[in-house]
Amino acid sequence: MAQHPKGDFDLSRAVWQRADGDTSDSAVEVAFVDDLIGMRNSGQPEGPVLVFTQAEWDAFVAGAQDGEFDLD
Repeated sequence: MAQHPKGDFDLSRAVWQRADGDTSDSAVEVAFVDDLIGMRNSGQPEGPVLVFTQAEWDAFVAGAQDGEFDLD
């Protein structure tokens, strides 16, 4: 279990998902466990996991939908 100030993200219960059709070696994967969301690099499955609360995740998704992270 990954200890985190926001709570314990139980890696053993994580079901990792990625965007449909993404077959790359280093895809972004997310898992929803209880009220926490984990994000990792599929190319490093034993590497670090970023942990978000639901409010943080909602803000991230809203920013992405608004183009806040577009590079152009």
